[in-house]
Amino acid sequence: MHPNHTAQHRAEHRARDSEHDRWNYAVRGESRIQRLDRNYGEILQELRVAQTGVQLLLAFLLTVAFTPRFAGFSLFQRDVYVASLVLGAAANALLIAPAAFHRMVFRKRLKEQLVRYANRFALCGLALLMLALTSALLLILTVVLGMHAGSWLTGGALAWFVFFWYVLPLWSRLRAPR
Repeated sequence: MHPNHTAQHRAEHRARDSEHDRWNYAVRGESRIQRLDRNYGEILQELRVAQTGVQLLLAFLLTVAFTPRFAGFSLFQRDVYVASLVLGAAANALLIAPAAFHRMVFRKRLKEQLVRYANRFALCGLALLMLALTSALLLILTVVLGMHAGSWLTGGALAWFVFFWYVLPLWSRLRAPR
């Protein structure tokens, strides 16, 4: 990346933040620090919802390997199982990361960085959760319905996730007034 492009990007980012600060003060009566506190609280609330899902998924996946039926899984099903388990663990790590990050920077006046990184952790964690859920679904559906039907239904579920978790929010964001 060209150094001037990076400096320009940072300047544009600061200008947008300043604009958000003015809007939040005018409309909500909150300072920049209050906005950061609110943003972090909102992220944590969203992550509580996602963590419940990933923890239930991991609990299910951890028990699967100890069932008698696991021995009869095909190589493909075992690979999907391992992928689901690893994706779920990685999602869990990212969804918990904002709390660990907060502990490490507590009282260091790094709330802005905390909010920025927590947002990134959440976005990446949700992407991994989507992949973990759909791969677990693929595993279950191939066991119950076979490879062909299981693959098609999982593809539909993945499209469903992508639409509601990414396409619709991004479309709404692009249509929103600046």
